[in-house]
This record gives sequence, structure tokens and C-alpha cells, in this order.
Amino acid sequence: MRNRLLFIVLVVGLATFGAVVGSFFTLRMIETDAGYSSIQQRQRVRFISTRDSIAFRQAPVSFQDASAAAIPAVVHIRTNLGAGSFSLNPLEYHFNPEAHSSGSGVILTDDGYVVTNYHVIEDASNIEVVTSTNQRYYARVVGRDESTDLALLKIKASELPFVRYGNSDLVTPGEWVLAVGNPFDLNSTVTAGIVSAKARNIGILRDRNNLQVESFIQTDAAVNPGNSGGALVNLKGELIGINSAIATNTGNYAGYSFAIPVNLVKKIMDDLLEFGQVQRGLLGVEIRDVTPELAEEENLPLVQGVYILRVNRGSAADMAGLTAGDVITQVDRNPVNTVSELQERVARNRPGQSVEVTYWREGLARHVKAVLRNFDGELDLATRAIATNLGGGEFENVAYRQLAELHLEGGVRLVRKKSGPWLKAQVPDGFVITHIDKVEVENLESLNRILEIKRGGVLIEGLNATGERGTFGIEWLEE
Repeated sequence: MRNRLLFIVLVVGLATFGAVVGSFFTLRMIETDAGYSSIQQRQRVRFISTRDSIAFRQAPVSFQDASAAAIPAVVHIRTNLGAGSFSLNPLEYHFNPEAHSSGSGVILTDDGYVVTNYHVIEDASNIEVVTSTNQRYYARVVGRDESTDLALLKIKASELPFVRYGNSDLVTPGEWVLAVGNPFDLNSTVTAGIVSAKARNIGILRDRNNLQVESFIQTDAAVNPGNSGGALVNLKGELIGINSAIATNTGNYAGYSFAIPVNLVKKIMDDLLEFGQVQRGLLGVEIRDVTPELAEEENLPLVQGVYILRVNRGSAADMAGLTAGDVITQVDRNPVNTVSELQERVARNRPGQSVEVTYWREGLARHVKAVLRNFDGELDLATRAIATNLGGGEFENVAYRQLAELHLEGGVRLVRKKSGPWLKAQVPDGFVITHIDKVEVENLESLNRILEIKRGGVLIEGLNATGERGTFGIEWLEE
């Protein structure tokens, strides 16, 4: 009898325990309208359970150190947009004032490389760089890229203050940033704001091959005309973007500004330094953002990512096995939720380099390596500069890295001679022309400009392929 009683008690106890445990988990798992009566209490409970995973920073905010680091490295860029005209006839003498524009730039190296916007120097006939200490320099264009609105300049200087690269991938919305530039010709102006968003495409850039890259950092730091090309820095004084545009109906600041992320700037600057032009790696796809509407229409298992509309035959995507209907979600393990993010990630690479693409097909996540190609579908890098046939010779600009090795500020290389005065004077292939009749030759543009007005005997000076100086006399005749 006693054992039976103990058995009954044990069964009842286990049943009661099971009911309690089951009710507890049921209440935890099933959301009911009567689960709580105070939203404030609910927030407090949930906040306590998750606060350990959130970093709270209560340190006071100071902009002084970041300003002190950035201001000396931000320059004022002044350009002339026309050559003007004049007459030597005293009865008809007149002078047409040149059109001027101004913007900003950022010193990247102690020996004078400066980044700015393409649109700041686009139509410039000459460029003047003015530092925060009013030092003035003539600037040469190393290279420019319309598709990203960036340009690299070089001034002849040393021991310059420069701003250190940051990492735009680590920038987050809500983070404090400073915009430094020269709005309305007000030198060394600093404004503060926060990062409002990332990977913004506002449709302002144009490119003849439709290869423009817009993946702007959006901020509410005040930016006005003249700020273009200036620095966007974090509170460490590190460069995280190049200010490029504003959203406005009036032409002046109206709440939001946009900067090119520095991780893209780094790659473009290295390309322009080494080649004089951008080496753009492409997947070769036509794409659009995944939206809830598209996901429903195409029965996609996700509502973010980049949907492939078409794959170009022979492209990097085609060779990697990507097809129309695939949804790209990552590049090199980094999320890409929009076309802007995908374009920026891919644009950081040159032809011949590979990226890992994560994509969804038939409900499954897949990974593939894609070897990027250039616009022509090839793996090769583009040549340094555009060759020109001038008097029977083909020429190219000399890379600035090679100019530095030769201790030159500028020059044009004779690639090969086919006929004409170059062949007759036996100027060797590979000869770098630095002066014509004692006038400095900076690049192909100046070579053409100088020879255009020359007739008869001309003295050519420069360096041969081994770096030895040489001079040649050629007979230059009107073509």
C-alpha cells in the first residue's frame, strides 16, 4: 500500500513538473497579446538581456585633434578654364579675362601627390595649389578618372604635411565626421556632422561606357561649392572620403553631402600613379537591386542582394558560371545588398585579379571565383598612355613612378620611330624627351603644343633607356 502511494505521488509530481516546464516554454515561444501590459517594462527586460552585446561609449566628443591633423593637409585648388586672347596691335589691344574656378584637394604624400575631384580640374588650362600656410605651387595632372570623379595631381615640393588613409569599410552610420575644405573661397573651413548612410547612388556621375561608380558616404556635415575634393575625416584625423557632391535645389548646402569612400580612392590613386589611367576590373553583368517586388515576381528566397539580368558572353561572370537569375549577396565575403555596394567592391580590383562571389541559385548559396576582365573582355592591363603618331614617331607619357626613378618632373617617351625627322636623326627608341629648344616637355599635350609652332632646326634633349643624357638636332617641317 505504501509503495502504491509513493508511486502515485511520484507520478503526480512528475506530471506537475512537466506541466510547469511546458507552460513556461510555451509562454516563451508563443507570442500572445496578453503577454505583457507595459511596453516600458518589456523594453527594460529585453534591454537587460541584450545590453552585454552592445558597446556604449560615453566619452566626450572633441574635434580639435582631428581638425589639427587634417587642416594642414587640405589645399585650395584654383584653376583657369580658358587661355584668354590678346592682340599686339595697340589700336586693337584687348584682353579677355580667363574664367576661374576653385575647389579643394588633399595632400596624400610628403613629396606632393594631391587628390581632388575630376570635376574640379576637368577643363583647367592651368592649376594652382595653395596650402593652408599660403604656399603656392603649380600642379600637373598625373591622371584623372571621370567614372569615379577623381584626379591625381603632383606639385614640386617636399616635407609636406599629409593626411593618413583610414578605412571606409569600418565607417558606420551615426559616427562623427569632419569635412575640411575651402567653401566660397573661405580657406581651411571645418564642419562637423555624422555619417547618415553608406553606399548611396544619387545618379550624378556619367561615363561614356556607363562604368560610373557611385557608392557615396552620405553625411550631414555642411559642404558647399568649393568643398569639392576636400577631406572627410574621422575623429582620429584619418581620411575616410573625398567630398564630391551635395543634395540641393539651390546650389548651396541643404542638409546632405556625399563623399567618395577612401577604400575606392586608394585603388584609383595607385592606378593613376602607376599607369596614368584607371585599370578597371569588370564582372561583365547587367544588374539591378533586389526589391520585395522583384523577389515576389521572380520567386526569390531573399529580399536583398543584386539580381543578374544578363551576363555578357566571355565575361568574368560568364567564365565563372554565373547566369541570369542568380542573386549576388557577397563579394570576397563582404555583404553586397545593392548595386552600388557591388560596383564599389569590384571596382577596387584590376583586370586579372579574382574575387570570390557568393550567390543564390535555386534556393542554395553557392561560391565561385571570378577572374575580372577589362572593358574589352581581356585580362590585360591597359597601356600607360595614349600613343600618338607625330612626325613619324609614336610617343607615350612616362609613368610618374619612372619619372621619380629618373629624377625628372616630366617627359615623353619615344616608343618607336617609323619615318620622318626622328628616324633621320636616329633618336633611339625609348628616349625620354625632356626639353625642346630648352622648353620643358611635361607630357604628350605639351609635346604637341610645342612642336605645333616649330619650324626648321629643333634641339631635342632628354635621357636614353639607360638614364644617360643625350641631345639630338632634328629638322622639323610643317606636316
